Amino acid sequence: MLHINLLPVREARREEELKQVRNQALLVLLISCAAIGFAYSTISEEIANSHARIAQMQRDIDQYNPQLEQVAAFRKKKKELETKIGVIDELDRARSGPVRVLSELAERTPDRLWLTSLATEGKTIVMSGESLDNDLVALFLRSLGESEYFAEVDLDKTEMKGSKDGLQLVSFRIRALLVSPDPNAKQDAA
Repeated sequence: MLHINLLPVREARREEELKQVRNQALLVLLISCAAIGFAYSTISEEIANSHARIAQMQRDIDQYNPQLEQVAAFRKKKKELETKIGVIDELDRARSGPVRVLSELAERTPDRLWLTSLATEGKTIVMSGESLDNDLVALFLRSLGESEYFAEVDLDKTEMKGSKDGLQLVSFRIRALLVSPDPNAKQDAA
């Protein structure tokens, strides 16, 4: 029988298989490195783009910051001016208020009724006077109650006084709350 030595063929085949496994491993390693490199460059590019957008946004914020500060200053100035205008309007109403109240009193005072004293205590006005009869005092009370300048009109007292030139006089005292009418109400009603 013949013996053939096949050992080098097996070794050559093993060597070839080992070489093929090494080549496959090297190929997998190269593909993995390429994939990792591609992912790294993509992520690096996204990070760089994000940093660039953040820097651009910060530049925009810095660019518009002076205008925002100006707007805030204008709003503050506007509020101060509105407050000053409100104070001026209130002073104007307070300045012309007594004139209007006295004008209203003059219009609502009936004939044969005389006011002898007028005093204010805060927002309350106290009027004293004389009349020919109680009906005129009642008419005056109703008239004051209808006025937009007076509220809570109340008769404190009436009293018969002695006669003056043959006339019997009624003395009275009225208390009312002074009200500043809303100037917008007249404009709304018109």
